[in-house]
Amino acid sequence: MNKEILKQGFSNLCTAKSMAELYEENFKLVSKYVHATSRGHETIQTALGLQLLPQDYVFPYYRDDAMLLAVGMKPYDLMLQLLAKKDDPFSGGRTYYSHPSLKDDDKPKIPHQSSATGMQAIPATGVAMGMQYLEKQNLDNPNVIQSESEESLQNPITVCSLGDASVTEGEIAEAFQMAALKQMPILYLVQDNGWDISANEAETRAQNAFEYAQGFHGLDAITIDGANFIESYEALQEVIETIRKERRPFLVHAKVPLLNHHTSGVRMEWYRDDLEEARSRDPYPVLKQQLLDNGFSEKDIEAIEASAREKVESDFKQALEAEDPTPEDLFTHDFVPTPITEEVGVRSPEGAEKVVMVDCALFAIEELMRKHKECLLYGQDVGGRLGGVFREAATLAQKFGDDRVFNTPIQEAFIVGSTVGMSAVGLKPIVEVQFADYIWPGLNQLFTEVSRSCYLSNGKWPVSMILRVPIGAYGSGGPYHSSSVESVVTNIRGIKIAYPSNGADLKGLMKAAYYDPNPVVILEHKGLYWSKVPGTKGATSIEPAEDYVLPFGKAWLLQEIWKQEEVETATIVSYGMGVHWAMNATKGLRDQVEVIDLRTLHPLDEDTIMKSVKKTGKCLVVTEEPSNNSFALALAGKIQEECFQYLDAPVMTIGSENMPAIPLNSTLEQTMIPSTEKVRAKLEALLNY
Repeated sequence: MNKEILKQGFSNLCTAKSMAELYEENFKLVSKYVHATSRGHETIQTALGLQLLPQDYVFPYYRDDAMLLAVGMKPYDLMLQLLAKKDDPFSGGRTYYSHPSLKDDDKPKIPHQSSATGMQAIPATGVAMGMQYLEKQNLDNPNVIQSESEESLQNPITVCSLGDASVTEGEIAEAFQMAALKQMPILYLVQDNGWDISANEAETRAQNAFEYAQGFHGLDAITIDGANFIESYEALQEVIETIRKERRPFLVHAKVPLLNHHTSGVRMEWYRDDLEEARSRDPYPVLKQQLLDNGFSEKDIEAIEASAREKVESDFKQALEAEDPTPEDLFTHDFVPTPITEEVGVRSPEGAEKVVMVDCALFAIEELMRKHKECLLYGQDVGGRLGGVFREAATLAQKFGDDRVFNTPIQEAFIVGSTVGMSAVGLKPIVEVQFADYIWPGLNQLFTEVSRSCYLSNGKWPVSMILRVPIGAYGSGGPYHSSSVESVVTNIRGIKIAYPSNGADLKGLMKAAYYDPNPVVILEHKGLYWSKVPGTKGATSIEPAEDYVLPFGKAWLLQEIWKQEEVETATIVSYGMGVHWAMNATKGLRDQVEVIDLRTLHPLDEDTIMKSVKKTGKCLVVTEEPSNNSFALALAGKIQEECFQYLDAPVMTIGSENMPAIPLNSTLEQTMIPSTEKVRAKLEALLNY
């Protein structure tokens, strides 16, 4: 084997091993924050890291510090994260050791990921899907510096590193399925040490990862001794070369020993019964012997070992002295500033026709796709045959092709989480789940991956995506097609949320969402799509011009009144379908009631709300959700807190009945949800309070 590669590999292994030993020697000093090390896994990680290029994307898992060293990180860099220091290059002290995110020009790209116990497979596969799309569309990746060097001309790959226990996660199956189905350029490296935490493989797995991969046709797999550097390097070299050339997925199952604690907080001596056997498979003496077999002397080896120890000790002393974050550092990088801050463009062009709300969104996406080749749309049934169950994507696949508008399997987690990877390669995915009731399998990805990426990567990797969610009760949809979920979604920090009440707003907000570098959820009420529900004609709009953009966080004072002392006045605050109930309920009371259409739930236009309530002295918040423990109730509490001295009555709410689900029967459905009549009765009670 090439002697320089052997030397690099051994030096990297010595460095990782020295770091693990130093951490153990200084346990009381470093155990303030939990960490895990690569001890036992070093050779497979090093063998992979040394072969990755700057155009590649890699998703290491929490035990992969040797891999991080191999791609060019210094012990000092990792130690800044170990000690949660301000200059931690990954997260600024926000997340755990070996939870990397990196965007250096000269190293593989590492998007943010959560604690990497399986969830990272979907964003990683999203990167591979994005690479495939860029190649088909002949587009460049804006995150990779283009050059004419021999290395830079090689096709990029994606690497997803996994512990063996995580392969039992359901989301892993979704990732493998899509990679195999679409033949994506991705390498799944599974490091199998035979343990979860205290549960071993015999207790928790019906088969190992190599055997599991056999069920995914199109996903080739090999199994190797991951404790043998030469075997690992050569096997990975062949696999990587194949992926670069043939653009298809592989799984490498590497058997390794775990020679250190699961984490610093879960000690191996508490539960391990195989420590002696594991130590007999230590990769360190194996690689040491391989150097001797290839002409290195004992003196050469001792010099490499000493240099590694010296570097680790020096970097540790320096890291201990590094600056901690300040309290002010908490409040940065929750969002990237958006360029869309003002309403611009023509909202009601002369001579334009009124169109239904669903078409406003369709036309907005068509305009965006014509203008931006990095824009694409996918989800269940949005492809050419159907164009969405609400025809919300009708004709788009025919106009833009199956590579840009395509169906996915029934995989809400993949639909949502893959946008992390698509965004990371410079694309702007618009995705959808068919009904709000189907969003639950996607919440893990929305919460752990999408919403936190910008904050926990210290602003390096915001996720630029749009998630469309048809929502609400309409036409006896029953318990699995009628739910309102905004209270759950608004409790996920790090995403923006729109809930428009009409087509013009939907088109303007869709455009704003596209140009916003942050993740956006758009909740679209099915009952407003065609204005078939009595009293919802106001959802039909003159279609705004292509240049119309409506910023997030700007509520619409839909019905305004003047301040009056001689009659009782009130403010109704609502969104979506509730706006129509509110407007219809105020007939005959238009001089007494202001109506505010929130348009977006986050950011929330508190100024418009509070100014109105302070003027009118009373407030009713209208929602379609059951009102207990809801977004509406929280908003009512906020209004009460801010406007208490101006109020002439308690802030009231009205929503659906507090039952577990919306029944199928139309009588029961109407009994469950609000209506114009119910809102009118509540409003009159408030005015008469």
